[in-house]
Amino acid sequence: MSDWSLEQLKEWDDKICEVARKYGLDWYSIDYEICDYYEMIGHMSYHGMPSYFNHWSFGKSFERTHFMYNAGAEGLPYELIINSDPSIAYLMRQNELFLQILIMAHCVGHSDFFKNNRCFKDTDPKNVVSRMRNAKKRIQSYVEDPNIGIDEVEKFIDNLQALSFQTNRYGIPRKSKGDIRKEEIERFNKLKDVGIKLDQKHLDGKLLRPDYDLFAFFQEYASEKFKDWQLDIFDIMHRESLYFIPQIKTKILNEGWASFWHYKILNELNLTDNFHIPFLKLHNAVVKPHIGGLNPYHIGFYIFNKIEREHGLQACFEAREIHDDVSACRIFLDEEDIRELNIFSFVRGKHGEVKVSEVADEDDWEVVKKEMLKNIGVGSIPQIFVERIEKDGTLVLKHEYDGRDLDLDHATKVVGHVKDLWKDNVRLYTILESDVWEI
Repeated sequence: MSDWSLEQLKEWDDKICEVARKYGLDWYSIDYEICDYYEMIGHMSYHGMPSYFNHWSFGKSFERTHFMYNAGAEGLPYELIINSDPSIAYLMRQNELFLQILIMAHCVGHSDFFKNNRCFKDTDPKNVVSRMRNAKKRIQSYVEDPNIGIDEVEKFIDNLQALSFQTNRYGIPRKSKGDIRKEEIERFNKLKDVGIKLDQKHLDGKLLRPDYDLFAFFQEYASEKFKDWQLDIFDIMHRESLYFIPQIKTKILNEGWASFWHYKILNELNLTDNFHIPFLKLHNAVVKPHIGGLNPYHIGFYIFNKIEREHGLQACFEAREIHDDVSACRIFLDEEDIRELNIFSFVRGKHGEVKVSEVADEDDWEVVKKEMLKNIGVGSIPQIFVERIEKDGTLVLKHEYDGRDLDLDHATKVVGHVKDLWKDNVRLYTILESDVWEI
């Protein structure tokens, strides 16, 4: 039985919003939905979207989380909010009132971050829910089409999921095949004018420059290989990747900003001891370091507190607007901070054992920081790009090697999925033990 009513939640939400407005936060209006733990697992499996296309992988995620939760081996998030206008946030019915208050203050911080951080400017929050709903309807129509069917649709989505986030990660406009060809012709003519001879056959190549957006590459260079329904799903999955990449790029700052503001707001609400003490206990549990990993709440909360302490609150708003995780950690974390946060580097042995390789002492803190920067944001996802298309039609992919090895079993499966899409031979090259390795 809950210790709160909807009227109480509304009263506390009004108080939270009043404090947030006083500080100058600017967020989308938030629609809160009350759900039980079972529904929350469902929302988690579908990325919090109220309407999302069906696929076996989401059912698998639901069943796994449900089993682990019932076994006591895994908890559920205290909050779940999506980047939309209005934002949609979920409150579990089982939460106590003090926790609901904390979550609502936390959600205001998240929504402010979604609305104002530069990484989210092209995510179209006003239309994302309706876009996802329409995508679900279209995919369901392909499932129900007797000439296509569920097996073909799910197999195709399996293949596209192998390309997840191998797309435009940094917001740099991608040049089309036609634009690249024009630029290459201009370069060719300029070099010819100064007496440098080039083989004009170069301009007849199928791929004139490496392409880092695999989704756009397939849509532009191989559209004739796909049916209309497949090209539609390509577009759906491509836009989905572009929607979620900003959240991957800003996990530390987003959670840090939300934690920074729930702490500041709740300390201004004059909570009674029966609310304030459990709030402090929970807050400290949320922002404490994680053993064996980076806690984004801990690092983000630390960064914004440091900025406020050294540069003032306005500088926090500026950092929230212009930075992603990598740029913020590079600029704001120095030797003392890396040591204070107790960040270190480690390597895994052949049997999964973990060995500390570097600690944040005077000699190696910069090494530790560089290793950390490689493993946050989109840096945590290997970058694969199209290097060329050979004369026999073979698609050549390359892994942008940065000292970290690919999981060869997973990479082999990815190549299989790409072959299904390319309908021809595919080669993927990486570096393994200092040698070029073909997968």
